Amino acid sequence: MSKLRALEELVAEREALRREGKRVAFTNGCFEILHAGHVELLRRARAEADLLVVGVNDDASVRRLKGPERPVAPLADRLEVLEAVSFVDRLVSFPEDTPLRLVEALRPDVLVKGADWPLERIVGREIVEGAGGRIVRVPLRPGLSTTEILRRARERE
Repeated sequence: MSKLRALEELVAEREALRREGKRVAFTNGCFEILHAGHVELLRRARAEADLLVVGVNDDASVRRLKGPERPVAPLADRLEVLEAVSFVDRLVSFPEDTPLRLVEALRPDVLVKGADWPLERIVGREIVEGAGGRIVRVPLRPGLSTTEILRRARERE
């Protein structure tokens, strides 16, 4: 069964879990080349709650955020790879440049981002904290970012 859900389905599932006293974590990103840094972020995010929802930028938003050469993998491929990650419970794609609409609708108990994001710049922080949730910033693994990996690959060519 696919992990990909429409936002409306996720909201209904989130409400059912809330009634059972369970917690939902949310994180998001482009996930163009799934690397060990992503795996660590996803593993840590899943450890924070009973269900992990991962928002994935669609191709147009990746292009706006990262430039015309990106994404290096189309959304369908990125979702397929994330489907295979055992600690990812649900996936949702989004066309906006930020996941604000998703955070507003889902109101996760835990919002997880990489530690490179200053707390004040984490989109949706006020919503999550205002509802009694918390923000978790996961330390980055040096040299592990898609941009850095692509840069090194270009240098080797």
